[in-house]
Amino acid sequence: MTLQPLNNTHILELMSWFNSQHDITQWAGPYFRYPFTEKTFIEDLNLGGSASFVLAGQQNELFAFGQYYQRKNKCHLARLVVNPIYRGEGVAATLIKELCKHGHLNLNVTDSSLFVYENNLAAVLAYKKLGFIVETNQDSSPLPDNCVYMVKVIDYV
Repeated sequence: MTLQPLNNTHILELMSWFNSQHDITQWAGPYFRYPFTEKTFIEDLNLGGSASFVLAGQQNELFAFGQYYQRKNKCHLARLVVNPIYRGEGVAATLIKELCKHGHLNLNVTDSSLFVYENNLAAVLAYKKLGFIVETNQDSSPLPDNCVYMVKVIDYV
């Protein structure tokens, strides 16, 4: 698997991974429209404000998608998702490690952060395994209900 910039072909496949309002909200938050069209999906991805990447295999199979941008001097990860047919195979860990490595170099920062819904237990567990911890006093901006802010300080291992 290699980290590659997102392209239009990836977007069409990515769209097929979401079949409900719940799925899209868990992944992208409360402001991502559903049902979506190709046009609204691309608009809501906010491609101009985030670096967007996929993990792809040698035969161009799409394993995962994620974004990052700088937030509070951290590489803030966003919209992390693993292709449903590859979930539970460690793909999320590879995606997060590669995005952090790329983001830390590109943004010249050392720490990472992300938002996640507390009831997204698989995601919370994956982030904790990678060293992310819940930060209780992230700032004064309100979060959606049941959403937490997690941070990870780089460990240089």
